Amino acid sequence: MGELINFIAKNHNRTTRDYLPRMVDNKVICMDIAKKYDKDFWDGDRKYGYGGYVYDGRWKTVAEELIHYYQLSINSKILDVGCGKGFLLYEISKLLPGVTFYGFDISQYAINHAKPEIRNNIYVYDTKDPYPYGDKYFDLIISLTTLHNLQIFHLKNALQEIERVGRNKFICVESYRTNQELFNLQCWALTCESFYQPQEWIWLFKEFGYSGDYEFIYFE
Repeated sequence: MGELINFIAKNHNRTTRDYLPRMVDNKVICMDIAKKYDKDFWDGDRKYGYGGYVYDGRWKTVAEELIHYYQLSINSKILDVGCGKGFLLYEISKLLPGVTFYGFDISQYAINHAKPEIRNNIYVYDTKDPYPYGDKYFDLIISLTTLHNLQIFHLKNALQEIERVGRNKFICVESYRTNQELFNLQCWALTCESFYQPQEWIWLFKEFGYSGDYEFIYFE
């Protein structure tokens, strides 16, 4: 089993969230719209998702930490599972010019609105399907705030594929430690299918054969 790491929480905690109004603002309808992962989810009203997911440079620090921690170089191969608009891959590619990297996401809208510099390296694909790469092909696989959007049987498929094609792995999922954090998560989450405490996530990682590193983010 890998290590508990703290790369993403700093960005996550920068955002202020008003939980209860989210729950009572036609949330079921908003969930249906969000799960299409189209324009409304990324760049529409905040009640449908991000409320405007634009490049602001915040992923540069995460990219630097990943490169340092996993000792990545221009000879490394990197895959981002659930890459969204690919902002993290863009930062990695700037820090390591010439590095081999790919990313995929279920959202055609996100891929279409990626930065032009990396658009040829990312594509539409479903996280739960078999990955089109050989065993241990990548030096690092990352998957940030994506896997909790899968039902448990699809989560198993994704974790086993990440394990299969990656030498090093780092994933980040939503979780909760207290009833208050569970309530906040249930109020806020639009696309989450897997609501688990940290110890439950760790049990699932072991049960499904995932040996990589991980991080949990909370809604405090």
